[in-house]
Amino acid sequence: MSEPVQSQLATQFQALKTHINQHIIGQGHLTERLLLALLSDGHLLVEGPPGLAKTKAIKVLSEMLEGSFHRIQFTPDLLPSDITGTDIYRPETGEFVFQSGPIFHNLILADEINRAPAKVQAALLEAMGEGQVSIGKRSLPMEKLFMVMATQNPLEQEGTYPLPEAQLDRFMMHVNVDYPDAKSEHKILELVENEARQANQKLPFTPMSQSDLFTAREAILDLHMAESIKTYIVELVMATREPKRYSESLEACISVGVSPRATIALSRCARSHAWLSGKNFVSPDDVQAVIHDVFRHRLILDFEAEAQGITADEIIDQILNFVPVT
Repeated sequence: MSEPVQSQLATQFQALKTHINQHIIGQGHLTERLLLALLSDGHLLVEGPPGLAKTKAIKVLSEMLEGSFHRIQFTPDLLPSDITGTDIYRPETGEFVFQSGPIFHNLILADEINRAPAKVQAALLEAMGEGQVSIGKRSLPMEKLFMVMATQNPLEQEGTYPLPEAQLDRFMMHVNVDYPDAKSEHKILELVENEARQANQKLPFTPMSQSDLFTAREAILDLHMAESIKTYIVELVMATREPKRYSESLEACISVGVSPRATIALSRCARSHAWLSGKNFVSPDDVQAVIHDVFRHRLILDFEAEAQGITADEIIDQILNFVPVT
């Protein structure tokens, strides 16, 4: 691909990012991670208190892209067929016809995914991990553009079904969002009031085509990544599995290291971060910028570390300090 085309695509995505940030105030980290997941062909798990525009973020993104969007509210009484769809009997023909469920859209918001039981979670996660949905004896493929953003509320845990580690691993990144600062809060107030006054007016923005998105993904895969960067990524991963090589205190904190999916995700996200930043190569800074979101949900800490209040982010910080940049 020629450099002018790559530059034009990168400019388009920068404009998309700016446009989303005009609607989502004070959550720049979330909006950037949404775009990174989209460019890396991955899925996103977002955790944070209610009211922080998690739902609005992906809804705004869906309006800026060519494709369909659907929100699924996860509840304890949800059934797998409510996600995937089911065969409906048509008496006029005497045949069963498959009625597709909401999973067959391009962008999916799985709101409060931990509110639904394991069977329902598994129905969604098969689509995420395998790119297909099993209905009886059939397997139906998903669209080429298929991205899930799932949300979790960390405040209320009563009546929830926490995602097992193996299912968490299907998410490319786990993003924590927090309350905006006072300045951003003031801008949010002004934005909501302006939107209420101009309910039928929208900022002009031409939706991006899926072909442009797929072209950008190809450009990102072709982005130069030196062997030293690949070695650095692998060493960061191995530090979670063999922490004794670096520190006994680190070994005491980690129960299970990250999976090979983490290696792939870290590489893809670092590439996307470099490309979105306008660079034509991947640097250690790009790896370090995304490693917390990639490793956070995959690291399983020792019981004593959890009892002492040590977080996965603190362990990741230690790993970054111990592993030298090659």
